[in-house]
Amino acid sequence: MDFEGWPRGAFDVLLQLEGEPSAEVRRQCRRDREALVRRPMIDLLNVVADADSAYEDFSVWGYGDVLVRAWQRQSAIVRLGRNVELGVRFDLDGLEVSLAWWYAPSAQIERYRAAVADDGSGPRLVAIVRKLEGEGYVISGDLLKRPLRGYPVDHPRAELLRHKSVIATRPLGCEEWIHTPAAADQVLAAFSQLRPLARWLVENVSDAPYLRSSH
Repeated sequence: MDFEGWPRGAFDVLLQLEGEPSAEVRRQCRRDREALVRRPMIDLLNVVADADSAYEDFSVWGYGDVLVRAWQRQSAIVRLGRNVELGVRFDLDGLEVSLAWWYAPSAQIERYRAAVADDGSGPRLVAIVRKLEGEGYVISGDLLKRPLRGYPVDHPRAELLRHKSVIATRPLGCEEWIHTPAAADQVLAAFSQLRPLARWLVENVSDAPYLRSSH
């Protein structure tokens, strides 16, 4: 199916699933949720993959019978490298995009710290992060409670050195475009903004190739 955005009925379904919906309510909503909430996400990710082959490796989550929260939001990821993923989420607040390097093994964390400390790759990361923050992204992640041992307390990138994961998140909102094919353009534009950080993480931290596309 071509992506046409999320129908207005998708929000009606999610409203029924607010709070602590019973198993019976979830059973009654299952068919509509699949058609109106999850299916458009699959169509969106197919459009995104068609636009750029770098985004072909994606998954759109199911919702099962255990976690109520999984019924109340529809999530999808695009894998760029080991432990590096772009994310898209749809819920009653509309769309949100993210880039995450997380659940990393110790070898990746050590590579990350070395790259942050390096006088070449470290300042590049600072510039990337500042630009994203200026574009409305929130940078977060798991941080050490104290400055990292082995580095000066006043290191110019001391805050970044404390990270054990890096997550950049920005809500795209819930404007009229969410009901149209233009929602895919919004996601692609956000992925383009996140591309420099994704490239930095994969090239310096992850251990898998990135960007099969020449874009």
